[in-house]
Amino acid sequence: MGLRAKRYLHDAIRRYDLRGWLTRALTRACIRFLTRPVKQYQLKIPVDTARLKRFIAKGDVVLVEGNERISEIIKYLTQSSWSHAALYVGDEPLKRLPALKDSLIERFGEESKYLLVEALPDQGVVLSPLVKYSSFNIRVCRPYNLTRRDLDRLLTMALAQVGHQYDLKNVLDLARYFFPFTLLPRRWQRQVFNFGSGEPTRVICSSMIASLFHEIKFPIIPHIELVNDSAPEEPRFLAVLREWLGWRPAGRLEVFKPTPSTLIIPRDFDLSPYFEVVKFNIIEELKFDYRRIAWVDELGQSHETKLNGSR
Repeated sequence: MGLRAKRYLHDAIRRYDLRGWLTRALTRACIRFLTRPVKQYQLKIPVDTARLKRFIAKGDVVLVEGNERISEIIKYLTQSSWSHAALYVGDEPLKRLPALKDSLIERFGEESKYLLVEALPDQGVVLSPLVKYSSFNIRVCRPYNLTRRDLDRLLTMALAQVGHQYDLKNVLDLARYFFPFTLLPRRWQRQVFNFGSGEPTRVICSSMIASLFHEIKFPIIPHIELVNDSAPEEPRFLAVLREWLGWRPAGRLEVFKPTPSTLIIPRDFDLSPYFEVVKFNIIEELKFDYRRIAWVDELGQSHETKLNGSR
């Protein structure tokens, strides 16, 4: 290729941004492939939507066992059923986002009173109806003892994220999901979610939610360190007594160090001791009695007995 042709090609690439076009096209192709549903999905526990709406509260984190290819990869990497996380905001968008109120009611109707904020690889941060996941396995995790003031801040920051689009500049941020992760040591697999060019790493939905809880200083899975405080040194027998009784050692303070939000995965909300699991299907109504369950074998036996007795 001659010098003039090289210059022409270089000018064409710069003028028409062919590199950017190719990057965006490859990114879209990756997203379409990764978000394609898998053929087999098993709903283990049917979701009672009416009960879910009754017991869910604003600020709850909804974990979802997804049915997409990227969901299968995340579940394998995290060794968990949960591949997606969303934050429940209820009808707050109708109250706080008047510019979107009419469009939300038009799109979702009555379901616009029960909305989630979630981050999706192909759409960015969006508002979705709670019933979107009525045919999925889900879990509701509630931040324990969250104050009303911090809940208000959490909801405000979450709604401020709506409409943000992830700048997927680096195709490696998506290409990493095609890598055979079984070749990686277990201790490195979580680090996969902290790879790439900054903002695009938040394609993992739980990172956005984790950053919101970090802003209000609410722990998820923190690192707890013991540091010395200014307390005077105590006698040896008191130290032994404290250790025997399981008390905190004198002169030591527990300091929480937050885990980077890009390393938080959906499973962490389930495992966190600072979030409680809401059993909305039955237990929350306090009507569950295992003694009244009709098991299949008992039904078969009683039915057979009835038939034998009728002869």
